[in-house]
Amino acid sequence: MATKKTSPAKAKTSSTPKKNGSAKMENSKFHQLFMDELKDIYWAEKHLVKALPKMQKAATSEELANAIGEHLAVTKGQVSRIEEIFELLGAKAVAKKCEAMEGLVMEAQELMEEEEESAVLDAGLIIAAQKVEHYEIATYGSLRTLANIMGHTEVAHLLEQTLAEEKEADGLLTQIAESTVNEEALSE
Repeated sequence: MATKKTSPAKAKTSSTPKKNGSAKMENSKFHQLFMDELKDIYWAEKHLVKALPKMQKAATSEELANAIGEHLAVTKGQVSRIEEIFELLGAKAVAKKCEAMEGLVMEAQELMEEEEESAVLDAGLIIAAQKVEHYEIATYGSLRTLANIMGHTEVAHLLEQTLAEEKEADGLLTQIAESTVNEEALSE
């Protein structure tokens, strides 16, 4: 990894590379937006770690249950990756309640309470899970872009890894829906 040269006056900020090399960026509204969104997705991922086992248990399709279980393991890794990002930025890993994720998880919870075990429930779980994935894809894509603009290349790389995982999970959910679950739900 290339080391960024800094003047003695800026040595204090060398651990967080920035395009303009200015410590002012850390106090900028733009940087604060980035940090707020990072705290938001950190809360969201931690919340999902608690919600995914319930969705996995509710799934009647073995393929869907396995996919949710595998994504639970991936999500735990994403939580650790966000903690690594906070560390790279010299900040404490702090979560800020994500109203959007709370709402998406509540929708899934209501579905599980209202719908009997069936392929229709599985189809609904896939919809709920894809809503979550799409929210995460939007968030991680945006955070990666902001990190790149601020010159946080290592952070951007970590966010790109998570973005790829979320896109993969979304694709798998689509495949499960289209290969079996939707047809089974239609015939119920």
